Amino acid sequence: MCGAGALARVVLFFRSPRKPRRPAIHDDFITLARVLKTQGRHGEIAVELHTSHPDRFSSGMHLFALGQDDQRREVELEEFWPHKGSLVLKLKGVDSINDAEAFLRCELQVPRTQRAQLEPGAAYISDLVGCEVVDRGRSVGRVTDVQFGAGEAPLLVVQDGKQEHLLPFADVFLEPSGRDPALDVEHKKIHMRLPEGLLEVNALSSVKQQDDERTHENK
Repeated sequence: MCGAGALARVVLFFRSPRKPRRPAIHDDFITLARVLKTQGRHGEIAVELHTSHPDRFSSGMHLFALGQDDQRREVELEEFWPHKGSLVLKLKGVDSINDAEAFLRCELQVPRTQRAQLEPGAAYISDLVGCEVVDRGRSVGRVTDVQFGAGEAPLLVVQDGKQEHLLPFADVFLEPSGRDPALDVEHKKIHMRLPEGLLEVNALSSVKQQDDERTHENK
């Protein structure tokens, strides 16, 4: 979600960094977690959370497991418990390590219609993708992805032709433009006031990365 505070408040949902968006059919769902590994001997799975609301999980709820082959299957959550800052899930009918391995790298989703209601001025990360980023009246490009790393603020991946920018999504950089709010999901715009020189640094980093990738391909 987005609002007051050091970080733009967002409800997180998973999108793999630096990969193209999946077909539009996947936009009917939002991802709450991604399966990292098996945990235990009775079909348990350890997941990486991609929601800022862990209380979204409840015993008996139905989830949809989206596999790497883009096939989705419905599963029921039997029980869950916290483990080292994340969650371990036990799915109904998944009772062995072999059963659990079938869910590795799956995204655990719920239909978009079931997502929680947000307070005014808040937005889901999924709504940010496709937004045009405007820096003091100048168009920077469109959000193609969101990355989560070591920093406190998530990074907007903004594409402008072949140029890619990584911009911190934090309240301190959000700024209304005239009568337009800083975050205008309805009109797909994000108004920002970025630090001087940030776009230029991004441009140099992007060029270096492209050169490194070309060098690696030629080896």
